[in-house]
Amino acid sequence: MTIFEQRESSIRAYSRVYPVVFKTANNARQTDDTGKEYIDFFAGAGVLNFGHNNPAMKNAIIEYLNKNGVLHSLDMQTQAKAEFIQHFTDVILKPRNMPHRLQFTGPTGTNAVEAAMKLARRVTGRQNIVAFDQGFHGMTLGALAATANEYFRSAAGVPLEHVTHLPFAEQSDNSDESITALREVFLDHNAPAPAAFLIETIQAEGGVNVADKNWIEAIAAIAKELGALLIVDDIQVGCGRTGSYFSFDDLDIDPDIVCLAKGIGGIGTPLAMNLVRPELDDHWSPGEHTGTFRGQNLSFVAGKVALDFFTNDTLMNKVNANVDFMHSQLKPLLNSDPSLQLRSKGMIMGLDVGDGERASAIVQKCFIDGLIVASCGMGGKVIKLIPPLTIPQTDLAVGLNILINATRHVMEEAA
Repeated sequence: MTIFEQRESSIRAYSRVYPVVFKTANNARQTDDTGKEYIDFFAGAGVLNFGHNNPAMKNAIIEYLNKNGVLHSLDMQTQAKAEFIQHFTDVILKPRNMPHRLQFTGPTGTNAVEAAMKLARRVTGRQNIVAFDQGFHGMTLGALAATANEYFRSAAGVPLEHVTHLPFAEQSDNSDESITALREVFLDHNAPAPAAFLIETIQAEGGVNVADKNWIEAIAAIAKELGALLIVDDIQVGCGRTGSYFSFDDLDIDPDIVCLAKGIGGIGTPLAMNLVRPELDDHWSPGEHTGTFRGQNLSFVAGKVALDFFTNDTLMNKVNANVDFMHSQLKPLLNSDPSLQLRSKGMIMGLDVGDGERASAIVQKCFIDGLIVASCGMGGKVIKLIPPLTIPQTDLAVGLNILINATRHVMEEAA
């Protein structure tokens, strides 16, 4: 029995799917303690957009440590924080004419969502928040109320209240009907206006469900008409994942709050923050939403380096080229089996195999053959592909080949 089985909580999950001890990692590859290598199409659930141990970020952290840079600072002012905020402002916010302020929360996505929901209720004086079926927003009680997955919700132990879940309209849905239904609920029938609409443009954990453009733009318009806030949870699919910094850059929406985490720390160190319109941010009083680790300086150092990827188009051009390559490699598989469906936007893709047991078998077969992938969606029937954006095309090709062969093997056995 390993030390993990002896002493680590029964709640551990990923270690059961990948039952090895990982020792080293570089860009899109991990190596276990036996020396076996694995291509990583999971990338820390979207944390490692820039790969494992990105050398520029690693060197920046080493230099910072060697100079005795401040590591822990609560929300005090540090040089590392100032440089991160300034670079984020110059590279991301100013080109988009976004006046938003940066609120650093506790270092997890769920904490960013909690803070956003609190502020929406404070600003509007309303309690209810609209979230959407199949959405995932975190595990703490407020964010969990907005999360749709019953498996996660059942662990709460208390009622999860003050959130209404409505259907999510994907690209393949009839968005006009969904928009009409939303307008009828909130405008024609005079239902109480919510504090906010909390939405993912792509439901990553929900099965890589990509929101219909017209529908999400209508949500934004309805929110504005009702005086409700529009909160976009970009935690898993932001930071370049879709071929632009924000997943909503190609949408005609203007979020009041944007929740970010995962990839903004750059190298894998934790960081979470909300982008908040100044007039909304002014509703906070000092220290009302706090946390011991709000503002991790190593994350500011590495995150600043990560922002350099967005000072030109080199990485995003690479992402778009990778997207074309992934589609071209997967097309023969999809053509060979009409039961398979692929949903995607940028370098997040969901291969829907229609059944959770088949998906689990594919994940296990991939792992045995040297590829790390995870399942998601209702019943775990979708294989999610989120490799590092920096993955070499050779690794991308090898990983896709493993996935394709594993999928064919499992689907043929199931037939």
